[in-house]
Amino acid sequence: MLRAALLFLAMAWLGAAASAQPGEGTLRVGSKRFTESYILAELLAQTAAPHTASPPVVRQGLGNTAIVYEALRSGAIDLYAEYTGTIALEILKGSPAETREAMNAALAPMGLGVAIPLGFNDGYALAVRAADAERLGLRTLSDLAKHPELKLGLSNEFLGRADGWKGLAARYGFTQAPTGLDHGLAYEAVAAKQIDAIDIYTTDAKIEHLGLRVLEDDRKYFPRYDAVVLYRLDLPTRLPQAWAALKTLEGRIDEHAMIAMNARAELQSVPFDTIARDFLAGAGQGAKTQEPRRGFSAKLFGPDLWQLARQHLVLVAVSVGVAILIGVPLAILVFPHVRLRALVLGFASLLQTVPSLALLAVLISMLGAIGALPALIALTLYSLLPIMRNTVTGLAEVPNGLRLAGTALGMTPPQSLRLVLLPLALPTLLAGVRTATAIAIGTATIAAFIGAGGFGERIVTGLALNDRELLLAGALPAAALALLSEGIFELVEMLMRRRRRAPPPSLLP
Repeated sequence: MLRAALLFLAMAWLGAAASAQPGEGTLRVGSKRFTESYILAELLAQTAAPHTASPPVVRQGLGNTAIVYEALRSGAIDLYAEYTGTIALEILKGSPAETREAMNAALAPMGLGVAIPLGFNDGYALAVRAADAERLGLRTLSDLAKHPELKLGLSNEFLGRADGWKGLAARYGFTQAPTGLDHGLAYEAVAAKQIDAIDIYTTDAKIEHLGLRVLEDDRKYFPRYDAVVLYRLDLPTRLPQAWAALKTLEGRIDEHAMIAMNARAELQSVPFDTIARDFLAGAGQGAKTQEPRRGFSAKLFGPDLWQLARQHLVLVAVSVGVAILIGVPLAILVFPHVRLRALVLGFASLLQTVPSLALLAVLISMLGAIGALPALIALTLYSLLPIMRNTVTGLAEVPNGLRLAGTALGMTPPQSLRLVLLPLALPTLLAGVRTATAIAIGTATIAAFIGAGGFGERIVTGLALNDRELLLAGALPAAALALLSEGIFELVEMLMRRRRRAPPPSLLP
């Protein structure tokens, strides 16, 4: 039975890893985690689709620049929509690359290139409520710097970027300590007057919708952020027809069209693929067709529900299963050796302190892959500590008298372990598996940042769109899955207690 379980888990893990790696002839498109990037990824994929042997794979919402760039560099994706200012300052780390030719010269040693300027500039800026701008006379960033009492809420990526807050504060003399916020949530926070100024992309649809005033960059800190395609240099030769089709997008999207497409996604909840399809079909620059807003039930019970549930279940079941196969034998092995046990458990504890996204970024770099494989490894590592710790605790709780009794009966150490120690430690061990499963169900939502699927896809997209209903449509099924797992473990523990209380067969009437 144990051998069959091992074989099943190994096959499941390998199958998940294999499914995460599309074939060589497949176009793999990535996106960052904001509305415009989702839409542009769909535009790129749908433009190339008629010219590829298999449908393009779209890896949506791959987190910030660091993660999606690492996915591109490692070969996990082939291209994504990027911005010239970001390439120059974030990817090339401030190298002098003011022209596309200079950028391509700097990127070539990495096996990357820049091409297909899409036709619009989406720059960084700061914005405030129009009423506050009128009341305080805020027109420029220099004006904002004169009001240190105003609260700034800036996206976490902007706070850490080379072209972000640190340089901006130095250029303008800002003294505020900004609060880190998700880009999508910042609009709601400024509208609710929880903060006074936010960083925005100049093509965001909610600027006009919420009546915000974009402040002039009077000291010319921000560079231009012209939208382009960042791609692997082998792509044009590997998929020449798809590349030729993608080049037809050059100059086709102006700022008005991009704002209109963003508005359809953020204000009307139109799916990204529909927006892209309408634009390519020439539907008034992607903005003329009006569609009814989807209600909460339609989002909760959408056609992707069972697919996301299956992906989430596979991530949790395989990672916890592999953690059991690794953690339990390792805990048994180190249990008799106090120093080694402390060292191994200390290392497992250290793994728990590593931020999920940082660990995923490291795994993408090491494996050269995104999707299920790095997600499964990360979830397995996070599941080890509770399983190992509870295994050690359960073994330590076995009374010494029972250990000696087994020895007196002539049991070998393996027999004593199998017949005495493990059965008595099983309830505590099972509690560790229960904890690991709960952790994995919650942490698996982060896997959506690297294209591994699961209910986190809805949560990530809901954050990007600031769509509470979509957030709940992802969070509620994940919570239901956690409750279901708790119910299953409670039932197993109840059956185990009943079995322990049952009298020996010889005493039954």
